Order: sequence, then C-alpha cells, then structure tokens
Amino acid sequence: MALPTKEPVTPQNGVVRIAFVASAVPRRCGIATFTADLMAAVKAADPAVRCVAAAIDEPNTARPYGPDVRWRVKQGDKESYRRAARAINESSVDAVNLQHEFGLYGVWRDGVYDDHCVPFLETLQKPVITTLHTVLPQPEPQIRETVRRIAEHSTRVVVMAETAARLLRDVYGIAQRPVVIQHGMPAIVPRGRHRLKRQLGVEGRAILSTFGLVDPRKGLEYMIAAMPEIVARHPSALYLIVGQTHPELLKKAGEQYRNELVSKIESSAMSDHVRFVNQYLTQREIVDYLLATDVYVTPYLDLNQITSGTLAYALGAGKAIVSTRYLHAAEALADGRGLLVDVRDPDG
Repeated sequence: MALPTKEPVTPQNGVVRIAFVASAVPRRCGIATFTADLMAAVKAADPAVRCVAAAIDEPNTARPYGPDVRWRVKQGDKESYRRAARAINESSVDAVNLQHEFGLYGVWRDGVYDDHCVPFLETLQKPVITTLHTVLPQPEPQIRETVRRIAEHSTRVVVMAETAARLLRDVYGIAQRPVVIQHGMPAIVPRGRHRLKRQLGVEGRAILSTFGLVDPRKGLEYMIAAMPEIVARHPSALYLIVGQTHPELLKKAGEQYRNELVSKIESSAMSDHVRFVNQYLTQREIVDYLLATDVYVTPYLDLNQITSGTLAYALGAGKAIVSTRYLHAAEALADGRGLLVDVRDPDG
C-alpha cells in the first residue's frame, strides 16, 4: 500500500501555514508537550511559518488555550473530528501535522476500538503528515487495519524509531517507508551536576531518577524494591520519582498507586533514599533535575512502548541509563549506550 501523491504545498504570499492536530498545553499530556515543543522548533527554524492548532479536549473540560489554538475537538466524539477537518478545509492552512495516539483518536467499547482518526482524515482535504506515537508489534486485526487506513490517507507518515518503520512494513504491510525522525530533545549542555545538586538540596548524594506522569505502567515499585540492595552498596544513593500522578489515573483511582508506593518505601525502610517530586515540571525544571542526576532509570512494564521522551532527554544529557527492554530502549540503548534489564526484576 502506497501513500497518496498530492500536489506540493503552495504557500500564500510566501508564508506556509501549518495546523497541528493533537492535545495541547496546558493539558498535562505527553503528546501536548511534544506538540508544543515541535511547534516551537518549527517557528525557530523558520520564523515566517505560521502555526495554528486544533486542540483535542477531554469530554466535559473547559480549558484556556493560547492564541495558536484555533479549533477544539471533543475527544470521544467522532463528529467533532469531522467538524474540525471541515473547518481546517475552509481555512488558509496549507498543511496539517497530526500527532497520533490511539487514546486521543478513538475509544474502546466492549473490547472494540472505535476509531475517530480515519473519519477526520477522510474529511480533510489538505496535505497531512501523520506522526505515529504507538506502533504495536502484535496488533489486533482492527488496530492493524486502522493504522493501514491512517497511512493510506496521509501524505506522509513519520515514526520515531527504526523498529517502528520495520513493523509498519513487516506487520502492517505498508509498502511506503515512513520517515524516521528520532524523538527530539532540548539543547542540553551536560554540565553543572554538582551545582544543581546543591540548588536542589541533594548535595553529596548519588542521584537516580525517573521522570514523567506517575502510573502503574512505569514499574516504579520494582525500582523501589531494588533500592535496599543499591543502598547497601552505595549508601548515598537517592532515588527521585519526578512527576505528578497521571490525570486519567487520578480521575479513576485518586492517589492509590502513589500511596502504595509510599507504603513500599516505608516498609523497606527506604524513606531516606526515595523521594517524590510531586509536581508537573516545566522543561527547564526537567532539564535541571536531569542534569543533577547520575543514573537515569526507566523501569517501564510495557515492552511495546516505541517512544519515550524522557529517555531521549536522558540520552541528550549524556546520562548513564538503566532501562527495561521496551522497544524504544532496546533500540536507543543498543551497542553499549545503556544497560538493559528484564521487567519486574529488582535484582536485575
């Protein structure tokens, strides 16, 4: 299956206008942060480019956005995606950039995935570049067909790992090779570790850290279980769990998972060696904590994860990294760039 051939973009008055379709800040969502960084990078690369956005909102949510957000899409409402596509068609936008994650573009009902991305793409009449943030290695037939149709209706597909490109070819049967663009990161100068430790009040400690929205898929309990052995060998070790609880988890279960982690820390007498930074950090704050880190850890449980922004940040900061063998880590940390361990294995 090949991607469609479309006419080249013809900018109006020499100015290219791009509409980004994704979740948008201040929504606390990895895709929203990624898209904001991408828009900023596009503007920095060419200040003449005009960027606007269609923001995907959770149901029953009222959220103030900046002036870049021209349209709102109600997540879970298929017709809302079509309306957004028609509005973009009627606008002066030259091209569309769509950031795809299954949860943003469809809903599961009784075990069946109801896709809302293809209806959007079928309605859209502008050239569209679609970035796939998830490419499952063993998809159910309906997911495989959904991805094939997304590719069919996209002018170009982008993935962030060679593994994803291989899967699209071998598993999904998509003939046209996608563009592989590795996950970006801010410009990080890897220095100032001791100064930043002093600023954060952890001077003299060997810092291990994990960043991102906290939820059970992160496998944090297994890193906590490994801490007694680590501390026995390195008494100054301190593990920082940096990030708020995932908003969707908060809605369903409150702070149950974080409270379970606290109980594990206390029962293992690790209160002096594991700390939470329970806040949503700016990019600058993330970089500061990362620069203060000695070893970055991603103990993630989902081996199908094809991209990790925090892993990309850690690589960019030149950190030593220990990770489970999820797809992105297995590729990014190959050839000695990091240490890979099995999931649910504190002794690893």
